[in-house]
Amino acid sequence: MIEAASVDNAGNTPQTIAKPIEDEDIARPSATFRYTLQNVSQLKEQVLSPAYYVRCLPWKILVLIRNTTTPDRQQQKALGIFLQCNGECDSPGWSCYGLGELKLLSHKSDGEHLCRKLHHMYHSKEDDWGFAHFISWKDLIDPDNGFVKDDSITIEAHVIADAPHGVSWDSKKHTGYVGLKNQGATCYMNSLLQTLFFTNVLRKAVYKIPTVGDDSSRSVAFALQRVFYDLQFLDKPVATKKLTKSFGWETLDSFMQHDVQEFLRVLLDKLENKMKGTVVEGTVPKLFEGKMTSFIKCKNVNCTSTRVETFYDIQLSVKGKNNIYESFKDYISIELLDGENKYDAGEHGLQEAEKGVRFDVFPPVLHLHLMRFQYDPQSDASVKFNDRFEFYEEVNLDQYLQEIPQTPAHYTLHAVLVHSGDNHGGHYVVFINPKGDGKWCKFDDDVVSRCSKQEAIEYNFGGKEDAPHQARRATSAYMLIYIQTSQLKYVLQDVTETDIPTDLCDRITEEMRYEMAIAGSKYKGR
Repeated sequence: MIEAASVDNAGNTPQTIAKPIEDEDIARPSATFRYTLQNVSQLKEQVLSPAYYVRCLPWKILVLIRNTTTPDRQQQKALGIFLQCNGECDSPGWSCYGLGELKLLSHKSDGEHLCRKLHHMYHSKEDDWGFAHFISWKDLIDPDNGFVKDDSITIEAHVIADAPHGVSWDSKKHTGYVGLKNQGATCYMNSLLQTLFFTNVLRKAVYKIPTVGDDSSRSVAFALQRVFYDLQFLDKPVATKKLTKSFGWETLDSFMQHDVQEFLRVLLDKLENKMKGTVVEGTVPKLFEGKMTSFIKCKNVNCTSTRVETFYDIQLSVKGKNNIYESFKDYISIELLDGENKYDAGEHGLQEAEKGVRFDVFPPVLHLHLMRFQYDPQSDASVKFNDRFEFYEEVNLDQYLQEIPQTPAHYTLHAVLVHSGDNHGGHYVVFINPKGDGKWCKFDDDVVSRCSKQEAIEYNFGGKEDAPHQARRATSAYMLIYIQTSQLKYVLQDVTETDIPTDLCDRITEEMRYEMAIAGSKYKGR
């Protein structure tokens, strides 16, 4: 097995020919390009191909001669081939995850190309990755293989890369959207805020909450108005410190002690209370509230107990379930109360009974929490289940309702919140389908990039520990947001500057001027 390895940077050589196979778009997520190295028999030093751009970073093929030791301790000359990313950048702190394939082409019609796959998190200290022993020199020059023609070889590279961090990446230019600054210790918050921002009808209602006289460091409503305003109009990543301060959750402990479901419930509760008595009263329940009936029905006597409950989200079991439909089926499955667990039916005494729930109404915006994190009594700690669990771009939930609705409970996937790592921390991103048209974007804190439907959905099923398409281990969805297909136009209606009250615009503008003045005085004081 040939191991991937890193080598030092190298200079270029004039004896090269690079041939791009696709039209150039420097922000593209993937590219295929070829590099022809002439006079290969005279190769003494490592050489670099001309640059080809993916995600606005220069990628080059690096070729060198290596002397390696065979298992029987014989010295063997070999050709090393590597893929270099951003090699001429001197600044530290950048990173870019890339995967792909290096291919040594055979010019013979019946010859086989030699392919090696790779994946790596590129950064300033490891800006190239590949194979020191891509092919032995003996096999390279063997005419039967057809790799060398007129003393030249051709290498093809296929690169797929995430948008980079720590270097110039203009999210607004490439996607039309901006990210949220990673201010540490906020876990899932940035992901959730982006999903609420793109629930456009909610954003429009939040703008209309009266917050005159509110302090943005104490008022959740005003702080959220500011975050939404900045996300809509700024060109740079947006800060959230005032929102976390207003929420009272400023430490990592706060977010670790409360999961995303609790955070969402508290936030929506605060907004719902602030909307009471205003023109947008009732917006939160209208969007997110569903109804279910819980029941207990005795098997041998005529006694049934029912209770109608409202919900803003649904927790779905992942463990032992293959997909979202199996989880819904499990949710409404009947539990038998018998033996020592009989139901106390009052005047009828202890009775065998069936216990369960039935959904009455699903809301226009359906928040589904996948139970990836659960308490393990053996370790006395929370553990993460990264089991494979499938969900779909479109689902029909009619079969889980007590009565078939007039408007089908057909839903379109709007957002996928994803966690990588274990229960002690990890990394959070969110994939959002902003317009509900199947065109997805990845929101990774301050970096936003366009991505494929496959990256947003299939890659986040979980279950594959060492999947090369994942930059981080144990990557899987922990929350899904669906919008009822018949309500898409309503929920995702356009939000323009005319939808924002003038007094709110004026206060935010004044706050921005004050912040700039403070920043300016600090700069002068240095």
